[in-house]
Amino acid sequence: MKSIDIAQKSVTERTAIAKGFIKLSKESVSRIKNQEIEKGDPLTVAELKAIEAVKETPHAIAFCHSIPIDYTEAHCELKDDGVEVTVTVKSEAKTGVEMEALYGVSVALLNIWDMVKKYEKDENGQYPLTEIKNIRVLKKIKRDLKNQL
Repeated sequence: MKSIDIAQKSVTERTAIAKGFIKLSKESVSRIKNQEIEKGDPLTVAELKAIEAVKETPHAIAFCHSIPIDYTEAHCELKDDGVEVTVTVKSEAKTGVEMEALYGVSVALLNIWDMVKKYEKDENGQYPLTEIKNIRVLKKIKRDLKNQL
């Protein structure tokens, strides 16, 4: 087993933007909107944990290289039926940042689920409406640093 050899690749400016969605009950959406979640504000926590997750990606994804993270932005938007999370990651590195952006989105969505699960459960303790979906890379940018003068 071995990782991909990136030793000969040149350092380039790399950006990735990823997005995902968690479908929630009307009660959970209302509670988030009215700041009535017992554990605190899930949107703020999700944004913070997304940024932390981006930095920890090589520890969770087996073949991700450890790269410098120059910029991360996480944004949660409350919708009528859930929360949309967007994560942007920038780096000057030899390999891309899309896994970091995807991991940030995933961790943010899981944190939201954890914080609202009490309100999502039905009478049998199941989650009939809750769903994490549409996690994807929206955009990936690679810009050569050698040709910038």
